[in-house]
Amino acid sequence: MLRARRTALGITVEDAANHLLVSASKISRIETGQRNITARDIRDLAVLYRLTDEERELLAELAVSGKTRAWWQPFDLPYYYSTYVGLEADATSIRDFAIGALPGLLQTAEYAEAVARAAALDRSEESIRQRVQTRLERQRRVLHEAGTNFSAMIDESALRRVVGGPAVMQNQLKTLATASELPNVTIRVVPFTAGPLPVPTNKFIILSFNGLPDVVFLESLTGQLVLERESDIAAYHDAYATLQGLALPAEGSYDKLLSLQREYEK
Repeated sequence: MLRARRTALGITVEDAANHLLVSASKISRIETGQRNITARDIRDLAVLYRLTDEERELLAELAVSGKTRAWWQPFDLPYYYSTYVGLEADATSIRDFAIGALPGLLQTAEYAEAVARAAALDRSEESIRQRVQTRLERQRRVLHEAGTNFSAMIDESALRRVVGGPAVMQNQLKTLATASELPNVTIRVVPFTAGPLPVPTNKFIILSFNGLPDVVFLESLTGQLVLERESDIAAYHDAYATLQGLALPAEGSYDKLLSLQREYEK
């Protein structure tokens, strides 16, 4: 939020640092979430960035919550993963596109374990167990307790890729169908007949927040990336809208899930 306001006003990091009589690196660390912001910093930056009283109060609330120990911190999670979990916990809306594997918020324990083992390399059994437990806890908190609006565009290839065996997939498809009945969850299937897909990556997540700009989370083999630039966000919004046009409607997607479940049952 601070970085978006600073850049919109054409204020450099150095200008903001000089205004606060601090180093430019401190401003950068505040903007990237690597250090907490003090009440005095908020007060001084509010003047420089011409923030409203509501925006200043929101920053103060975020600053306080940033000092609170989060539920996922006791878990041995990589930095990038804990960063995403933090964004996910604060989001009011999540839009997820999946092609290689199903969205984490919709995975069963058996499916999640199989995925974790496939990417484990040198991970210990305890590390795999923690990843599965974290994923299930995320589902409970985000989808059920918080009731966050969750929309998933799932490519048919993710539904046909056998993860953990036919029995695991049968239960997973049943779980997807059940999840789609939740009032805050929308699941739509992009069928093979839709043709080529308008996306440059096989996984992206758009997260929306109250009073803050959207961000996009990308996953790759060597790392993860959080996009915040307005033009980047607009491109992924357009891609998601195009996917919606290619996907089966909600009822057709539900029928597709049940049909695939019966195939795995056989």
